Amino acid sequence: MHQFTIKPLVPLHLGGFDVSFTNQSLLMVIVVLAASLFLTLAVKPNRLVPTRGQSMAEMSYEFVANMIHSSTGEDGLKFFPFVFTLFIFVLLANFFGMVPGSFTITSQIAVTFALASLVILAVIVTGFMKHGIGFLKLFVPHAPLPLLFLLVPIEVISFLTRPISLSVRLFANMLAGHTMLAVFGGFVVALGAAGGVLSVMAVAPMMLIVAIMLLELLVAFLQAYVFAILTCIYLNEALHLHDHH
Repeated sequence: MHQFTIKPLVPLHLGGFDVSFTNQSLLMVIVVLAASLFLTLAVKPNRLVPTRGQSMAEMSYEFVANMIHSSTGEDGLKFFPFVFTLFIFVLLANFFGMVPGSFTITSQIAVTFALASLVILAVIVTGFMKHGIGFLKLFVPHAPLPLLFLLVPIEVISFLTRPISLSVRLFANMLAGHTMLAVFGGFVVALGAAGGVLSVMAVAPMMLIVAIMLLELLVAFLQAYVFAILTCIYLNEALHLHDHH
């Protein structure tokens, strides 16, 4: 699966560590620059009539703001820059990965795990900053005392596995979709090269590729949304513990 292969563009080694600038690094830079330029240039407050780009930018702001408010309440709006950055980065990374010859950043478990770990770190820091040691009450559900001996370890394990589930969900969906496109693309090439009746049969997998591409565009958005909404839910737990489930 060469489309998922990380290739060094500028080889560099420091202290025995490979810190080369790779195709993955290049796509990350492109995604960040594209998001920054779009959100900066599209929004100009002096315009009486907003352009399509400004309308899209404002819709994305309102979409994420409403998501945070509905999930965490007024307290969560202070995390808008964090959640909005995650949402836009994952969304554009998914969309850029759909470009032929590009590289899908979110198909790499190292990238998605790093993002998920950042989310959990923000949750832990927020929880201890607001509640102090009382944040540990998050792992103590409202239940009879005998059941707590079973439920508390389950809650702790569930919390510790969140970075894994959050990262694997995004990684697996993007990897599976692109793998499926590669498989059907191989069918089209093989049948087209066979000639005769088999060449005509290549139309079927080609139509499937078009359908899967449309589905992948939807999946790209949904995965960015799921990542952002789960971030909001985890932050809500850190802010309100068991009070606002």
